[in-house]
Amino acid sequence: MTDFDIKDLVLSGVRWELTDAPMSVNVNNASAGKSAENTNVAGRTQTAIVPPIAPQQSVSVETATAMAARPADIDALCRMISEFNHPLRAGATNVVLPHIAKNPNGLVIVTDVPGGDDDLNGQILSGAAGELMDKMLAAIGMSRMTVSFVPMVFWRTPGGRTPTRQELDLARPFVNRVIEMLHPRFILTLGTLPAAEIANATLPRGHGMTVVLPNGVTAMPIFHPNYLMLKPAAKRDAWNALQIVQNLLKNTDK
Repeated sequence: MTDFDIKDLVLSGVRWELTDAPMSVNVNNASAGKSAENTNVAGRTQTAIVPPIAPQQSVSVETATAMAARPADIDALCRMISEFNHPLRAGATNVVLPHIAKNPNGLVIVTDVPGGDDDLNGQILSGAAGELMDKMLAAIGMSRMTVSFVPMVFWRTPGGRTPTRQELDLARPFVNRVIEMLHPRFILTLGTLPAAEIANATLPRGHGMTVVLPNGVTAMPIFHPNYLMLKPAAKRDAWNALQIVQNLLKNTDK
């Protein structure tokens, strides 16, 4: 594999998690596998590529839609998400709930599936990607105090793989309901999956371009922070896009 190929980890949602080196498994020592998860010399956990596997669907999309419509406030909705019997729930360490701004400025960021750090911490956009996101927001005078985050699914997929259509469809009613309750003035999507699902756009072509959604809200797809860490030169494009977001929000204040 060349440096950051596979379409730069699919423009780095990251849609697949790849190891720095092949990982061997000792079939005679399977019992020690869980307690001695291999790490490379950089201290990074090595995980194998896990192919998409269709989940066993325990509830229908219709049921999920009906459940998502019941809560009258965001706290009740988050409790319902925590209790929802989604197929990914059994394999995840934590549910990664939406981050709700305490002093909302109208910006809602829809991001990709939870990463490894998110799964361990139960917090959206944590770890290195989260640190970069915080710097990006600070550059335009914003922070997690003022911006809400919503993941496309609320549980990490096995190995960080791309969610199946079924997994996305079961989570989508809750994603839609969270966004509806937040009353966004502007939606920013991070990475290829939210760009396609929310803005019906593709990256890199649609990066930094605004689109008006059926509900009348303007959205803009940009690269995920993971991609920006792989391709620092793309930070200039991301900075230009963020300035547009900042100006659009200022103009709607008038």
